[in-house]
Parts: sequence; structure tokens; C-alpha cells
Amino acid sequence: MSMTPGLDRSASTDESALLEVCNASTTFATDRGSLRAVDDVSFVMKRGETLGIVGESGSGKTVLSRSILGLLPRSGVQQEGSIVFDGTEIVGAPDKVMRTIWGAKMAMVFQDPMASLNPVVRIGRQITESLRLHLDLDRNEAKATALSLLEQVGIPSPKERLRSYPFELSGGMRQRVMIAIALACGPKLLLADEPTTGLDVTVQAQILDLLSSLQKERHMSVILVSHDLGVVASRTDNIAVMYAGKVVEIAPTATLFSSMAMPYTKALVDSTPRLSQPSHLRLSPIEGRPPDMTTARQGCAFAPRCSFATDRCRSETPPLVRSPSNPFHRFACWNPLNSISIGESS
Repeated sequence: MSMTPGLDRSASTDESALLEVCNASTTFATDRGSLRAVDDVSFVMKRGETLGIVGESGSGKTVLSRSILGLLPRSGVQQEGSIVFDGTEIVGAPDKVMRTIWGAKMAMVFQDPMASLNPVVRIGRQITESLRLHLDLDRNEAKATALSLLEQVGIPSPKERLRSYPFELSGGMRQRVMIAIALACGPKLLLADEPTTGLDVTVQAQILDLLSSLQKERHMSVILVSHDLGVVASRTDNIAVMYAGKVVEIAPTATLFSSMAMPYTKALVDSTPRLSQPSHLRLSPIEGRPPDMTTARQGCAFAPRCSFATDRCRSETPPLVRSPSNPFHRFACWNPLNSISIGESS
């Protein structure tokens, strides 16, 4: 596979690498102490690839994506490690540098379009703003481009919608507008943070299909953040599973589903309802609660919730290691599922 889970030093000289994350950590200062939301994360993405980042709420997915985009507050936040995007170091980069990247080279589709769009500014102006800033288009050129973008994302009557306010659009249409804004200047990397939350399943499929088609058309890299492995299963090249701020498993998508090693990954899959299941079947939630990120802990963070945990799991933190059968598959577990008999792991 073209993405190298974990950061190999040989990958850092690969000219086709678009994003290199090396030992990245993000810590927030809170009233209860330091909260390490992203903990020593490493991976490499190449151009045109799609990476899914999955995990429960609070696992660090959104903070990781905002760290990559450089959208964290300047005060009360400490970043360590390195995030290199298209040759530019993001960690510690001044706003002057980031303003040349935001929108133009790297963009984000946020989870809640109603909270992200300006409620008192017409849709047309919100799209043309970045076009005039980054591409130096005049008013007429920017308006024509905005109209074309709304057509590309499937907005009906796009000319009329340019004069609409966000509250006049449905949730699905607002999300399409967000995608149009994100794609306006032709970014090389698009981060989509739970882009279908709150939408019905039909609109969800339409939005995800739209992202996939625009990605292929523009040869754009995409990071798709979701709590649902089912959403990313058929739309990603690789998947990184996060828990308590760490990447606990990362692999090519097909490999992850065919030979997952981490019990947490299996728990996520088992908790996802399927159309093939009988109606009224009881769901399989992950027992227990995620750890308190402000409290120091020993061992594997998932151990208190894991049925395979041993004393070693509770006392020693497992490193992210390569699978013996696949060098592109890494996991952090002392008792991986592939070393347990089928009868025990089912």
C-alpha cells in the first residue's frame, strides 16, 4: 500500500508524501490538570489517498485533525512532535504562514455547517471571499466560480442560492455549501470531520458519494473523521483507529476488516448496526467508559473495558508494532485477536 502506517524515516524523503505526522502530541491546560488529547501519533499520507480516522467521541480524532490544520488556540495548548504538510512544518508555524495554507492548500469540512457558516452573510459572499483572497479574482470572476462550485456540489437553482442565507437551506444543502467553500481554491488535502452527522441516511450517502467523486476528479487527499467504521469501510484506502489520544491500530482498509488485531477495533465493528441483522436485535455497546484523560494511568488505556486484558495489559503500555504478516498493519496490543483461537475471539 502507498501509505506507510507509522512514520518510517525513508518515507520522509519520498517526494510523493503530502503529509508526514511524526510523534505529534497535543496537550490542553485545564482546571483539572493537563489533558493530552493527542498522544504520540505518527503516519504518512501520499497524494490522492483517503485516510479514515475512527474512534469513539473523545478519542482525539477532531483534535488531531485540527492539529494537522493548525487551527488550535495559541494559549493553553502545547504541541510537540512534527506535522509537515507539503514541505511546510505546521507545528509552531506563524499565522502569516498558515494564512497561505488555510483554504488554498488545506481545507476542512466541519461537523456542524450551521455553526460554521456565518448566519448573517449570504452564501455567495461566503464562497467568493476565499476566491478573491487566494486566487485574486475580481468580483465577477469570483461570482462565476462560486456559481460553478454550487453546480458541482449538486445545489439546485444555484444562481438563486447565492443570495440565500444559511438558515434558508436544509441541513444537506448547508453541508454541500461547506464542501463548496472548502474546495473553492483547489486544496491538496481536505479534512472532513463527521461530515454527515445529523443527516438522514439518504443524504449521508449523497454527501459521501459527492466527496468521493470530487476527490477523484481533483486527485485530492482526504482525511475522513468518523466514529462509524461502517462509514469509512468502502471510502478509504487506510484506517487509523484512535483511543485515548493514541493510534491503537492502523492498516490498509481491507486488511483492517479481514484481520483486525485490536480488541477495541472489533468492539467498534460489533457496535455498528447492520441492515442484514434481524429487526429489534439488541445492539452491542462497548461496555464501560473511556478513560479520564487528565488522570495518569498505567498500561493499555483500553484494558479496563477489554475482556482479553491481563495483568501485563494493566501495568505496561503496549507499543505500536508491525504485524508479522503485513508490514503495513500496526497495532498496540499485548493480546492481539489474531493470536487467539477463533472460538475465543468470536
